[in-house]
Amino acid sequence: MLKYFTVVLIGLALMLVATPASAQEGGDDAAAAASGSILFGSSLGVGLVMVGAGLGIARIGGSAVESMARQPEAAGSIQTAMLISAALIEGATFFALIVIGFILNGA
Repeated sequence: MLKYFTVVLIGLALMLVATPASAQEGGDDAAAAASGSILFGSSLGVGLVMVGAGLGIARIGGSAVESMARQPEAAGSIQTAMLISAALIEGATFFALIVIGFILNGA
């Protein structure tokens, strides 16, 4: 549990550091506030997507290695299933990042 809390805390810290780098100067205060909230929301979304994908792929890898250690004769099929699952997780991650990018460009 402490490991997950540490990962979430580091992710939040990275998002807070990245948000000021995207800040704009000048312009209307209301537009800047709306843009800032959209940037914060999209930064939060990117962080959650990446943390979720990392945890998912780590769990798949760990479970696959444990399964291969228990049944070495099934290592080939386990490895194939692991790679397909990891590819599907990465595909969903890239899709989410593209959607967040479109939201960011539309703002």
